[in-house]
Amino acid sequence: MEFFCYHRDRLDSLALRQELLEDHWSYMDRYGKELIARGPTLSSDGEEPTGSVHIVDLPDTAAARAFAFDEPGYQAGVYRDVMLRRWRNRLGRTMWDYPGGPTEGNRYLVLGLGAGQAADLDVPADEDDLIAYGPLLSDDGATWLGTAALVRASDPDTACAVLTVGLYAEIEVHNWQFGGRR
Repeated sequence: MEFFCYHRDRLDSLALRQELLEDHWSYMDRYGKELIARGPTLSSDGEEPTGSVHIVDLPDTAAARAFAFDEPGYQAGVYRDVMLRRWRNRLGRTMWDYPGGPTEGNRYLVLGLGAGQAADLDVPADEDDLIAYGPLLSDDGATWLGTAALVRASDPDTACAVLTVGLYAEIEVHNWQFGGRR
């Protein structure tokens, strides 16, 4: 089962986040084979982390909750909240398989939060700039709750265009970068 996990930082938690960076990486190293994508969201100037995205393939919801809530930064209070949703990998690959590589172009997390009818279930026709793409689902996988995409784009508006505006209660666009040890 694939899961989308987004830890959002608390205000003024940067020092604690940096203090726990090695603990975070060591924790994630234990999930190396299960990770589909990972990396921080960043402030609008790209200088400071604002959250942490992990897309992971785990046996069940209990394992996903343990993954999200046993994370050292969460345990220490770095994050203000956690979005944990079932997810379906529509591209069938990991971010490491993405042909655009980890550094070429601007990268964004695009989150479309559901407002009724399921939308954007099919991969957009121009998938060259998609790093990860799939629907957000309820715990049982039966109800569509939105769509999450990691996208290479020239700017936030272009990134947002990967989803159909008007079919979501809200669409968020965050600067994002490939994660892992530097």
